[in-house]
Amino acid sequence: MKENQKVSSNQVNSSLWQSTKDNLQVIFIALALAFLIRTFIAEPRYIPSDSMLPTLEQGDRLVIEKVSYYFHPPRQGDIVVFEPPLQLQSQGFQRDQAFIKRVIGTPGDTIAVIQGKVYVNDQPLTENYIKEPPNYQLAPLIVPNEQLFVMGDNRNNSNDSHIWGFLPKDNIIGHAIFRFLPFKKIGIIN
Repeated sequence: MKENQKVSSNQVNSSLWQSTKDNLQVIFIALALAFLIRTFIAEPRYIPSDSMLPTLEQGDRLVIEKVSYYFHPPRQGDIVVFEPPLQLQSQGFQRDQAFIKRVIGTPGDTIAVIQGKVYVNDQPLTENYIKEPPNYQLAPLIVPNEQLFVMGDNRNNSNDSHIWGFLPKDNIIGHAIFRFLPFKKIGIIN
């Protein structure tokens, strides 16, 4: 009888160990997949300020995809999330403190702000997405290679390229594509 209990006890311990081992493997695989997806494919982000009003509001939660820029460079109008460039880091912003802005100029473009209008290559932008026209002037600048000119949609309340200069393409984390919170505004970001 004791021998049967000993065998049964060993079977239970073995079964329990196998179950624990299987669960740990599943947890490890799930964590590894989550890490890979967040690092290379997409990640959630929240909006920390009002610099993108009215397009995005403080507290909005977004999905940032990271794949498309492996195949093509950022385009004018894209809303990008990026690490602060050195100019901002020297002002005390941390490297992991992400910013979000709209791409206005790509390499070779000439950007200017004249009498409340943003000009790209001497053509005024049609900007039905901004909160209000900019109340500042910006002399014409040519966007260098491997750099971008980015601005917040809340033109007069945005710490963007008109203040600190060009954004290196290498600082881009990804492209904002989808808002998942708040639920009443869920959907693709245009």
